[in-house]
Amino acid sequence: MLSSVWKMLRTNILVLMVLFTLGFSLVRATVSYDDKAFIINGKRRILISGSIHYPRSTPQMWPDLIHKAKDGGLDVIQTYVFWNGHEPSPGKYNFEGRFDLVKFIKLVQQAGLYVHLRIGPYVCAEWNFGGFPVWLKYVPGIEFRTDNQPFMVAMQRFVEKIVNMMKAENLFEPQGGPIIMSQIENEYGPVEWEIGSPGKAYTAWAAKMAVGLDTGVPWIMCKHEAAPDPMIDTCNGFYCQGFTPNKPYKPKMWTEVWTGWYTQFGGPIPHRPVEDLAFSVARFVQNNGSFFNYYMYHGGTNFGRTTAGRFIATSYDFDAPLDEYGLPNEPKYGHLTDLHKAIKQCEPALVSSYPVVTWPGKNQEVHVFKSKSGACAAFLSNYDPTFSTKLTFQNMPYDLPPWSISILPDCKTEVYNTAKIRSKGVRAKMIPVSSGLYWQSYNENAPSADDTDTLAMQDLWEQVNVTRDSSDYLWYLTQVNIASDEGFLKTGKWPLLTVMSAGHALHVFINGQLSGTVYGGLDNPKLTYTGYVNLRAGVNKISLLSVAVGLPNVGLHYETWNAGVLGPVFLKGLNEGTRDLTKQSWSYKDGLKGESLNLNTATGSSSVEWIEGSLLAQKQPLTWYKRFMIFPQIFRRNLLDMLNMGKGEIWINGESIGRHWPGYIAKGRCGHCNYAGTFTQTKCLSGCGQPSQRWYHIPRSWLRPSGNLLVVFEEWGGDPTRISLVRRTT
Repeated sequence: MLSSVWKMLRTNILVLMVLFTLGFSLVRATVSYDDKAFIINGKRRILISGSIHYPRSTPQMWPDLIHKAKDGGLDVIQTYVFWNGHEPSPGKYNFEGRFDLVKFIKLVQQAGLYVHLRIGPYVCAEWNFGGFPVWLKYVPGIEFRTDNQPFMVAMQRFVEKIVNMMKAENLFEPQGGPIIMSQIENEYGPVEWEIGSPGKAYTAWAAKMAVGLDTGVPWIMCKHEAAPDPMIDTCNGFYCQGFTPNKPYKPKMWTEVWTGWYTQFGGPIPHRPVEDLAFSVARFVQNNGSFFNYYMYHGGTNFGRTTAGRFIATSYDFDAPLDEYGLPNEPKYGHLTDLHKAIKQCEPALVSSYPVVTWPGKNQEVHVFKSKSGACAAFLSNYDPTFSTKLTFQNMPYDLPPWSISILPDCKTEVYNTAKIRSKGVRAKMIPVSSGLYWQSYNENAPSADDTDTLAMQDLWEQVNVTRDSSDYLWYLTQVNIASDEGFLKTGKWPLLTVMSAGHALHVFINGQLSGTVYGGLDNPKLTYTGYVNLRAGVNKISLLSVAVGLPNVGLHYETWNAGVLGPVFLKGLNEGTRDLTKQSWSYKDGLKGESLNLNTATGSSSVEWIEGSLLAQKQPLTWYKRFMIFPQIFRRNLLDMLNMGKGEIWINGESIGRHWPGYIAKGRCGHCNYAGTFTQTKCLSGCGQPSQRWYHIPRSWLRPSGNLLVVFEEWGGDPTRISLVRRTT
C-alpha cells in the first residue's frame, strides 16, 4: 500500500516537475516566425522598424528620438554595431558617450520597443572604412570578408564580445530583453557571387559561428540570397515588393527601406517623396511582407571623422522621417505614422491569411486578406504613374490617385491612401542668432624635408600606412636642386609639376607658398595635379599636403586600398627634359602642427600665440580660428552657418562637429519632382549650384551657458567673421 502511494506520489512529482519546466519555458520570452509573421510570446506580429544609429546622435538626444519613433508607430529600433568606434586599437574598447551601446538599447527597452541588432561587424553605412578598424588592415596575412583565418579570428572575437556583453546585461529577448533578432555580415550576397568558393566558405562559417553563440533569437543575412539555414535572407532597396526569401518557411523581410539618400560633398541634396515611400511599403505589406525597416528613420550627423570615402557629407539627414536634428520631417513623419496605424488595423487579417489577388482593370490590383476569425483587410492599387482611376470593389467606387494604394482594414472603409497626405508640411527655417563673431587666428606653416620632426624614407609611401588614419593629413616633403644655368630662369617659362595621387585632395606648396590645389570628384576620388611652379636657382622645397576625406566603405579587398601621393611625380621643362621625383628621398610629417598641439581644446589652444583684430588672417590656407562664445539662450537645435568658409573641421569645447566643406559646390540636375513613377536617388534633387552642406549641427549637450570654445581649422581659406550661429525651427 505504501509502495503504491509512493509510486503515485513520485509520478505526481515528476508531472509537476515537467509542468514547472514547461511553465518556465512558456514564461521565458520566445521569438519565432513562419512565412506570414514574427511570433513573439505567442503573438503574431507585422513588425515596423526604423534605423537610428547611436553614434550619429548624442546620448542626450536618444530618449527623444526613441519616443518620437514610438509615437510614429514603430515596434522596433534597428542599429548597426560600429566596430571601429568600439575597438579603436586592438583589445582596447570604447563603450562610452555616443558609443554606449548598452545604454542605448536599455533606453529602447524602457520605451517599450524591440531592437534589431545588426552586429555585422561590417556595416557599410557610409561610415569610415565600412566600420572596420584601420588597424585590422595591418594584421599579417589578412584578407577582408573572405575565407581567411586572420580576418575570421578577429571578426569572431569582436562578435563574441558584443554578444557576451548583451547576454551579461540580459538584453536578448529570451532573457527578458528587447533584442528580438541579430544580423551577421551585411549585404554579402554580391560579394559571395563575385569571389566564388572562398565567399561561400566564409558565409557558411559566419552563419555557423553566429548560431553557435546561442542568443535565442533569429539571425539574418541581409541582401544575401544564398544565406544558409537558419539564417533569414532579406531585401534592401527602394522597392522590395517582388522579393521572396530563399525558403518558403521564412518571413519576408525588408531590412532597409531607403527613405532618401545620403548627401555627398559636391552633390545636391536628395529627397524621396513620402507618397512614393508609403506606396512602396504598402505594396510590400500587401505582398505578404512581415517586417520592414526604414533606413534611416533618423539619420543624424557624421561627427568627427566618421564619414566614409567618396566625399560623404557631415550631415546624414537622409531625408528621414526625423531630420538630422531630431525634429519631425513633415509631412513625411506624419504621413508614415498614419500608414502604420492603418497597417496595424489590418494586422489580424495579415498575419493569418494569404491574399486573394484580382485585377479589375488596367494598372489596377486588389489584395484581400480574410482570416478564419472573420477579420478582413483590402489593399486597392493603382500602378499608373500618370492617371487617377476609379476602382470598384465589392460594388463600392474608390478614387485612387496615380501611383497609390488605398488601405481598407474592414474591406469597406478607406482609412488611408499613400498619395493622399493629411499631415501638414512644414518648412525649415534657419534663424540667425549671432553673426560677425570676434575671432583669433593662428597660421599653420608648410613644413619642409629638412625639419627635425619629419620621417625620411626612400620613395613614396601610401598615406594610411603612415597615418593609420589618425589624421586626414599627411605631408610629402622633398627638395629639388635647380642649377643656375637652367633655361627657364632666363625665359620665365616655369617648369610643369605633375603629381598623381590616389586622392582625395592635394595642396602643393613651393618654398612655403601655396602653388595650387586639386581635389577628386564624386565618381573618382583619384586626382592629378598639373601646374607651373615658380622655382629658383638652388634648393627648392616642395611640400605636398595630401588630404583624405574618409576611407571607402564598399567594395572588395579592403586590405589593398590606398590613399595619398603614390606617383609618379615629375618636373617637365628643365634643361634635362623631365626629371622624375618619384624615386628620390621623401620625408613625411603625419598630421598638422595644430593637431599635435591640440589647438581644438582649451589647454592646447593656450600653448600658442593667436592673432586678432586688424591682423586676423582671412582667406588664407591652413589657418586655425578660435573664439569663446556665450550663448544667451541655448536652443534645442543649434547650427553654424559656414557659407563663407572653404574646407576643414569644426570643434566645440573639444568635440568635433565634423568636416566642413561649403566650398564644394553641388553639381547635378535639380528641378521639378513628381512622386509618381519609379524612384532613384537622382530623381528628386535640390541645391544645385549651392554648397552641398552649409549648416553644421552643434548638439545642445555639448554647450555650456558661457565659455564655449569654438575652433575651426580652415584648409582652403575663408572669412570667419561671416560665420554665424543659427537656430533651426519650423
